[in-house]
Amino acid sequence: MSEAAASSRYSVADRAPRTLADFLLRWETILVALLVATVSVNSLLTPYFLDVDNLLDATFNFSEKAMIALGMALLIITRDIDLSVASIVALVSLAMGLAAQSGADTGVLLVVALVAGAACGAVNGALVTGLALPSIVVTIGTMSLFRGIAQVVLGDQALTKYPEGLLSIGQGYIGANVPYSFVTFLVLALVIGFVLHKTPLGRRIFAIGANPEASRFSGIPAARIRFALFVLSGVLSGLAAWFLTGRIGSTRPNIAQGWELEAVTMVILGGVSIAGGSGTIPGVVLAVFVLGLTTFGMSLMNVPGIVISVLLGLLLITVLAAPILARRWINAWR
Repeated sequence: MSEAAASSRYSVADRAPRTLADFLLRWETILVALLVATVSVNSLLTPYFLDVDNLLDATFNFSEKAMIALGMALLIITRDIDLSVASIVALVSLAMGLAAQSGADTGVLLVVALVAGAACGAVNGALVTGLALPSIVVTIGTMSLFRGIAQVVLGDQALTKYPEGLLSIGQGYIGANVPYSFVTFLVLALVIGFVLHKTPLGRRIFAIGANPEASRFSGIPAARIRFALFVLSGVLSGLAAWFLTGRIGSTRPNIAQGWELEAVTMVILGGVSIAGGSGTIPGVVLAVFVLGLTTFGMSLMNVPGIVISVLLGLLLITVLAAPILARRWINAWR
């Protein structure tokens, strides 16, 4: 099977709908409806929800997670996963804190964050592609390893000596009231979306996830691409750590705790198949807004954080189970 044939066969989910029914049943269309419903319900429940400044400030709470979700989406499309992303954030933030104590400025800290994130991603990628180990097993292990290193080094302490430039970017705005982190997420989504949906590399990524054996026999360098995606996931986690550390102004052992599950929820809600081979970046972006604005609305209504976590967990289970149940019902009806 040629690479072109594999790409044509395995990127069906990325094709434009042919009929109105196809368009209405696309997951992205459903997410748009969910987003409209989220905005409508929250605006009725609290008068502060539709305040533009409040909405833009709310993006601080999910922009870094959304950056991580972009890399996670690519991995899940290829049938891999990286559950160590939040721990990479912790380890990268530790590296930044130690560098800042030595006098590193904002630009150097960005380099430290990206290099440290890439190194963590390379460790994951080498173990998965080099030793043919399951990515979920490898990244559960490195999740404990990376977080454990941060906990051992920091103990109960926090690193708070950061340059003013980093704090200004992490807490600052472009123009009047658009956060730097939110703009960065949007730019990354555009670039990654273009690469995934409009380039040969993107078609290879879909082909690897749809049928790994067929993609290998068609000449696609699957191992190299998967390794590169793990590195990219690490780099995006490092960038998220750079923004998050600047926003909160400190490094603690529990930084970004639980973010791996929130990133997976964004990706799965965005329509990326956990079985690989299908999904879209626009769907992930829409899911980011649905989850982000839902969480923001609940926080305005003083819903406890633990309740929000429970609801997000139930949402993840529902999104995973719904397609399976729907297929069973359709087959039984037929």
